[in-house]
Amino acid sequence: MERNQMHSRIANIRKSLFEQGYLDEQFIQLEELQDNSNPDFVEEVVTLFYRDSARFLYNLDQALEKKPLDFNQLDNLMHQFKGSSTSIGAKKVKIECTQFRNYCNIRNVEGCKRAFQNIKKEYTTLRKKLEVYFQMSRQVGAIETACRPR
Repeated sequence: MERNQMHSRIANIRKSLFEQGYLDEQFIQLEELQDNSNPDFVEEVVTLFYRDSARFLYNLDQALEKKPLDFNQLDNLMHQFKGSSTSIGAKKVKIECTQFRNYCNIRNVEGCKRAFQNIKKEYTTLRKKLEVYFQMSRQVGAIETACRPR
């Protein structure tokens, strides 16, 4: 694929992530921190988010299995996870986290479980979409490095 076509495709993928509501302005702020001295900054931050968030999701899953549910513990865990999601601009994940916390506040067990399933779905979907986006971005970077005059 030609370099201009790849740039266009990457731009379209990025645009669709915003149009479909997966990302918000926080992602743009991360991109603004990226420069030539750290060209993979955003990908590194997102990778750290996914690595660290696996622990939160596991802890939430375990807490949802306890009888009776400790809604304070669930809310605290979700508050932390929501903060991490917000830091990378994961808009749909953040919205679902808010819904989960609302269910915690009214002590709705089934609502919490349903919201948690939605969180995992949005989390996984965003991860797959960002993996494609970053993979293509790396390919373009490698092409451009190979094409630069010396």
